[in-house]
Amino acid sequence: MTPKSFGALGDIHGDFDAARRVIARHPEVPFWLCVGDIATDDGRYESLGARVYWIHGNNDNFDAIAAGDLPPDLHHIANGTVVSPEGLTHSPEGLTHTVGGEPVGQGFSPDIRVAGLGGTFAPTWYETPASELPHPKKSTPKATELADKRRHFVREQVEACVRLHDVDVFLTHEAPKPYRAFPGGRGPDAGKAQINEVLAVMKPRLHLFGHHHRYTDQAYEGVRSIGLDLVSRSYLLVAAASLDVERRDT
Repeated sequence: MTPKSFGALGDIHGDFDAARRVIARHPEVPFWLCVGDIATDDGRYESLGARVYWIHGNNDNFDAIAAGDLPPDLHHIANGTVVSPEGLTHSPEGLTHTVGGEPVGQGFSPDIRVAGLGGTFAPTWYETPASELPHPKKSTPKATELADKRRHFVREQVEACVRLHDVDVFLTHEAPKPYRAFPGGRGPDAGKAQINEVLAVMKPRLHLFGHHHRYTDQAYEGVRSIGLDLVSRSYLLVAAASLDVERRDT
C-alpha cells in the first residue's frame, strides 16, 4: 500500500526537538515540506529524522546551503525550480492524472511536484541578479546579518517561477497580498505582490507559506493559500491525491 499523505512544517528556527517529535509521530509519512527558517540563530542545522524538502527563509545559513553542507535528510529547493519528492507516485484506483493536459493513465500519477520561492522581498535588491547579491564571509553564518542579501528573492527568480507549470504545491516564505499579520485582520499589509503574480500564472493546487508564525487559510488568485504556524505550535498533514489539509497541534 502506498502512503496517502505528506506533511508540512512551518518555521523551525532551531527547534529541532519539536520538529523531530512531529515527524516521529508519523512514520507512515514519506516526506515533509518546510517553508523556511530551519537554522538556529548561529546557522546550525540538524537531522530531523525523515526527508524534508524546504525553501530557505530570511534566517538560514546561506553558506551551508551553497556548499551543500547540510544533514542528508534536508533537501533544499532552489528558487524557481521544481522537485518531485519520492514516495507518492500512485493515486487512488481509477483516478486519471494529467500532465500538460495529457492523461498518464488510470490509477497512477507522477510524483508530487513542488516548487519554491524562498527568502523575503527587499525593493532595493529586487533587480539585482541572484549571483550578485552581496554576502559576508563564511566565518559569519548568520543570515540575519545585514550584509547577507541572499536572504532576499529577486526578479529573475520570480520570473523563473512564473514559467513553471503543472505544480502541485508552491512553497514561499513571504505571504501574498493582502496579508495582515495581527489577529482579526489588523495591522499593515505584509503581503508581497510578487507572490500574487506567481500564483495568478502558475495556478498551483496548493500554496504554503511561513515567516509570520501564524496559521491562516485563505484564497489568493483562485489558489488555496495556507500560512503555517511555528512548528512548535502546529503542523499539517496533506492528502496526496486531493491535497486536502488537516491541521494538527504539536
